[in-house]
Amino acid sequence: MKKTEKTGAAIFIECLIKEGVDTVFGFPGGAVLPIYDVLYDAPLNHILVRHEQGAVHMADGYARATGRPGVVIVTSGPGATNTVTGIATAYMDSIPMVVFTGQVPTALIGNDAFQEADIVGITRPCTKHNYLVKDIKDLQRIIKEAFYIATTGRPGPVLVDMPKDVLNAKTELNYPDKVELGSYQPTYKGHSGQIKKAMDLILASKRPVVYAGGGVILSGAAEELRHFAVKLGIPTTTTLMGLGGFPGTHPLFMGMLGMHGTYCANMAVMNTDCLIAIGARFDDRVTGKIDEFAPYAKIIHVDIDPTSISKNVKVDVPIVGDVKGVLKEMTRGMSLGGGGGAFNSYKKELEGWHKQVNAWANTHTLSYKQDAGGKIKPQFVVEKIYEATKGDAIITTEVGQNQMWAAQFFKYDRPRTFLTSGGLGTMGFGFPAAIGAQIAFPKKTVFGIAGDGSIQMNIQELATAVQYKVPVKIAILNNMMLGMVRQWQEFFYDKRYSHTCVSVAPDFVKLAEAYGAVGLRATRPGEVVPVIKEAMKVKDRPVIMDFKVDPFENVYPMVPSGQPLNKMLIV
Repeated sequence: MKKTEKTGAAIFIECLIKEGVDTVFGFPGGAVLPIYDVLYDAPLNHILVRHEQGAVHMADGYARATGRPGVVIVTSGPGATNTVTGIATAYMDSIPMVVFTGQVPTALIGNDAFQEADIVGITRPCTKHNYLVKDIKDLQRIIKEAFYIATTGRPGPVLVDMPKDVLNAKTELNYPDKVELGSYQPTYKGHSGQIKKAMDLILASKRPVVYAGGGVILSGAAEELRHFAVKLGIPTTTTLMGLGGFPGTHPLFMGMLGMHGTYCANMAVMNTDCLIAIGARFDDRVTGKIDEFAPYAKIIHVDIDPTSISKNVKVDVPIVGDVKGVLKEMTRGMSLGGGGGAFNSYKKELEGWHKQVNAWANTHTLSYKQDAGGKIKPQFVVEKIYEATKGDAIITTEVGQNQMWAAQFFKYDRPRTFLTSGGLGTMGFGFPAAIGAQIAFPKKTVFGIAGDGSIQMNIQELATAVQYKVPVKIAILNNMMLGMVRQWQEFFYDKRYSHTCVSVAPDFVKLAEAYGAVGLRATRPGEVVPVIKEAMKVKDRPVIMDFKVDPFENVYPMVPSGQPLNKMLIV
């Protein structure tokens, strides 16, 4: 008996359900009305956003917090183009996401039809892959491939552009069980010979350092990394994206490295004789002056993306594979590196290295001075949030000084608890990402740490958070400045503060109340803790906390652009 045919829109929803999707973020429009008509009765949680960029950042936050792909539905033309910044943000940070865009009917494509845009062409540089569905018969295969590509290998966003006539056409529901892509075969298992070389190199070293990146979190390899580093006694640092991939309170953790990394981490990297890079890509904010980066080190690099290896820094032992499995093999392979005697000798040699690392850690600590009667220091706010939550919270950030203070003064012991735009540095990311994370985990505490400049870039999503009773806590470090840009102007442009002092800003308390949220404010240090405690009592709506902080506080340490990591500016 012939199966009942369904519309492309109905099949689309069925495909999402078969992929295990429970939540989608979107905004309706003409080209996707067939989908929204089916959504009316669908067993999916649809979050109506107020701007399509907000939808993508919410899906991004959902994906970072859960490890599952975020899903977005928007209409054609401006609806689609409004997603580009969010897609590029996810692409730079390797976040799994599938963005579905409506498109004008196939017969009108290329005719400059109303709300037409070549979103496939526009997003080709910032998606892992994208599709234009030209035939209803291809829709189910393409959706299956989209989720597979987004979540395998090095994850990333995939866009599927769906013309309205395809959504209205009919065919049988026959969702494929598997994907066959001959040209796309990610390597998961590391080469055993390369793993042995790596272990030989580590056990022969006297000053090893683990440098871990976001790949550790994406792979779900935090426990494997901890076991590896502890077993071998290796001091460990992470990138901004790797925070939480190794316990922030562990004695072997040196803090973040790079432009605003700790003195200890940067000095250790500059003096190591064996740098073990795990799921990191040697970006410019980490390396500083690249030809002086880790000058004494033999470098081992483990990454699932072969194009990232030796892309920026030449490495001595490349290992292509999933870091979770490779770390297991490396730990297991300690006996391959020379047996128990070699291991015991190696551990004895590390005693002097540990003393040196501890000396660096105690030489220049992350610090600030909070006077009881003075202006609120932004670092003080972050520390008090850490104390109030006992570290048990998901933290999102905007970009700039607020981001760096959140990275420095909150200790992340678990993966997927620090959500930030690392590669693209997207102002406006943190607030909607916090909403996405809170929707994924309604019972967890979610704090967004923001600046007064970046929070306004997607402030309209307050309406979304109020509508769905999302109790995110947003701490605005309000310095009436575009803080990080002002800091650069202070250091490198003779304090010529060109268009970075914000003389007109909203009353954030009144703005929160206008949206139906809770607004709180602290202007003195003694008010910080009471405001945080009051915010944490609210369970049915978002809270905006306006902390009036010192406008001229700077982020230290700082490695000036183009300088090596050991040339830090320190308070």
